[in-house]
Parts: sequence; structure tokens; C-alpha cells
Amino acid sequence: MRLCLGERSYDLGTRCLVMGVLNRTTDSFFDRGAYFAMDRFLRRADQLVAEGADILDVGGVKAGPGPEVSVEEELERVVPAVVALRERFDVPVSVDTWRAVVAEAAFAAGAVVGNDISGFGDPAYLDVAAAAGATVVATHIRLAPRVPDPEPAYADVVGEVCQYLSERARWAEAKGIGPERVVVDAGLDLGKTWEQSLVLLRASDRLAALGYPLLLSASHKPFLGRLCDLAVEDRGWASLAAAALGVTRGARIVRAHDVRGTHRVCAAIAAVLEAA
Repeated sequence: MRLCLGERSYDLGTRCLVMGVLNRTTDSFFDRGAYFAMDRFLRRADQLVAEGADILDVGGVKAGPGPEVSVEEELERVVPAVVALRERFDVPVSVDTWRAVVAEAAFAAGAVVGNDISGFGDPAYLDVAAAAGATVVATHIRLAPRVPDPEPAYADVVGEVCQYLSERARWAEAKGIGPERVVVDAGLDLGKTWEQSLVLLRASDRLAALGYPLLLSASHKPFLGRLCDLAVEDRGWASLAAAALGVTRGARIVRAHDVRGTHRVCAAIAAVLEAA
């Protein structure tokens, strides 16, 4: 399995890439705005690169409910951050946005990945990505970003998520985005109960079997808190355990807050897979 990010190409047969989380938000569930100021944001980016991040993922609006963030404000948060990262680091930059206009501006600034948790809800998103030669992440969500979904119901959560992701991947390919530039993500905790998210984590092998690189975004998420009775700040070890399980079952990109720990987990599993 190959993945292309800009001009870079990766063999993901055994290797797993670590995507470091960089929030330019004031209300992130994890850091609660600790890295919103640009100087702190860049110091955090420097730390993540030093710890082994293969990709830096920049977001200007949190996924869950919260105060409205206008397009103009999201652009102000994200685009200067992408420019600054590209000037300082030789690491692919991803933009975490579901708005096509923000993605387009970020691609022009140097981002090479559009990480869209809406499942391409903006009809212009894939056109913008195709024009920029960008990689896209197709994420499953039941409703939409920022919309509460307290009682999601599925007849077969794994089957329905697989069908949804296959459809979105085909949408991307129909727009001229090659399969080596399409990534899928089950969207843990996005329109899922904690039990449904756990089922999807266990089913990473079925998601990986769709034939596209599988991104795992489980770091510090609420389903781990419910499963292990842990506060957000205490979910580090549970996050590493989830990463290990997901990677052994086929995930090949892990989005993480603890880049150092996740990098070590992924390197150890890669060594075992290569030895086998």
C-alpha cells in the first residue's frame, strides 16, 4: 500500500506514520487553547517534529459543539499557521477543515492534505483538493461537525461505516484524486457511542481491507475515558494501547497528541511486522 503526500511517497506495508495534532483553537477538548497563540503553537510544532511527527495536522475549529467560528476567523487561524510551518519544517502539513474555501487557502499556503471530518459535506471540497493535487481524508460522521448526536443508532456499525467510506473514496477517485491520495477514517466518537467506537477500533482490519490507508484518530478521546474511567489528561496510556491495537490490525496513520510515545509504539510494531 502506498500513500502520496505532496511529492513524497510512502510504502505503508509495515510502516505507520504519526500525525501530530496542532490546535489553533481556544476550546479544544484536550489542550483548551494552550497553543492558540502563534508563538506557543510554533513551539509545540517544534516539539512534535523533534518527537518524530511525520505529518502536522492543523485545525482551527474543534469538531464538537461550541461557539460559532466564521470562515474568516478560521482562515485567520489556519492559513498563517500553515505558512509558518512550511517555512520552518520539512514535514507534510495537513489542514483539519471541512470547509472547501479554507482547504483551498491552506493548499495554496503549502498544505498537502485535507483532513475533512464531514465526509466531504462541502460539495466543492474534492474539486479544490483535486486541483491542488492534495491528499484527502474521508471520515465517517453520522450527522455533521459541531452537531450533537447523543443517541446514534446503527443496525451494523462496522458494515455501515465501511459502506460510507467506500462511497466517499469513490467520490474522491471520480474527481481525479488517485487512490494513493485517499485516506479513510472511521471517525471514532463522531456520531458514535463509546461502545460503537470501541467496536470500530477492534474492526480496524475490516476498515483497512477497503484498500486505502486507514487513519486512526483515538488519542485521548471520550470513548477511552468511558471505557477506562479516565479524565482527558489521564488517557495517555489508553491512547497508546488503542494505537497499538489499531496498527496491528491495519491502521497506517495514527493521529496523536503524544507523538513521542506513539512513534515508539509504531516503530516497535513495524519492526515486528518486518521481522515476520
